[in-house]
Amino acid sequence: MPSCATIINIIEKFAPKNLAFDWDNTGLQLGDYNKEVSKILIVLTVTEDVIDYALNNGFEMIIAHHPLIFKPLKAVRKDFTIGRVIYKAIQKDLVIYSAHTNLDVAKDGVNDVLAQLLELERVEVLRETYTEPLKKITVFVPEGYEDKIVEAMGNAGAGFIGKYSNCTFKIRGEGTFKPEEGANPFIGKIGKLEKVNEFRIETIAPQSRVKSIISAMLKIHPYEEVAYDVYPLDNEGEKYGIGRVGYLSQEMPLEDFALLVKNKLNVSNLKVVGELSKIVKKVAVCGGSGSDLINAAIFKNADVFVTGDVKYHDALDAFMQGIAVIDAGHSATEKVVLNKIKEHVEKSLCEMNQKAFIEVLIEKEIFNYV
Repeated sequence: MPSCATIINIIEKFAPKNLAFDWDNTGLQLGDYNKEVSKILIVLTVTEDVIDYALNNGFEMIIAHHPLIFKPLKAVRKDFTIGRVIYKAIQKDLVIYSAHTNLDVAKDGVNDVLAQLLELERVEVLRETYTEPLKKITVFVPEGYEDKIVEAMGNAGAGFIGKYSNCTFKIRGEGTFKPEEGANPFIGKIGKLEKVNEFRIETIAPQSRVKSIISAMLKIHPYEEVAYDVYPLDNEGEKYGIGRVGYLSQEMPLEDFALLVKNKLNVSNLKVVGELSKIVKKVAVCGGSGSDLINAAIFKNADVFVTGDVKYHDALDAFMQGIAVIDAGHSATEKVVLNKIKEHVEKSLCEMNQKAFIEVLIEKEIFNYV
């Protein structure tokens, strides 16, 4: 049975917390980090109904997109809705975790899934928010171990440059060392200066993978004390951001594209800004509330922008600037990611020879249309 910590580590490899916006509150919201969990519920938002469903069906952990605790709480009172929810969760030892804007930004997160669902091609980030810092790792290895070290570091995430993996550079040289009293040298004798044929191996790594790469290298390296260096680089690493923009395989009238969006997102209604006969080819998307990205979509020369929660004046501004907007609703443009989370956690647990029952609960839409 996996622990809460194991599930969180799986999620945060998929959607690292450092991708979250500064104003966000992502991560473990309530519960015991070390608690073992056998049943996990995945939802968009934690409501009182969701808590009741989880407790009535034996779930020990909830993974939500929207944070249960977003703004600082001044009190936890049972006569307030948020207080009742927190009380119920704590009394039943329920774990609640949130992956919010980090899941929006992450690869294969909310916006990538939305772009894939709408069948966009040549997809790129709409607005960049984070660039992964790069490091250079240098390690000195005795002759005969260089290939094992390169393989271990590559498997841990080192040496990726564009579409190439296991990128390294090796220089043959001579290493010297003298084992002192109490040492247990792989090569050499106590008190004697040794000269050893070694390789200097250099590789590049994203900052977030450095610890894992070094750990993998140390497990393989034969020396008792390993000589290695980590250098900062000015090279730009992988770029992450909010929203996506891409192309339809075939252009179509805005009305037809709106019907496609309606069908793909399985919504009964949506709002469309723009002439329905307008031909659209380039599409920008942002799951959730994305009105603040309208200008970014215009800058990217998108013909139409798909998002939720569009206010009147934002819609009017978009109309005046000639970009079409489709408001498909907040939840409809975000809930598409829930099954992706389920698939990722299940696959990761399987690779670890662990398992848990995982269910996706799609909450009832809070808006009714009459």
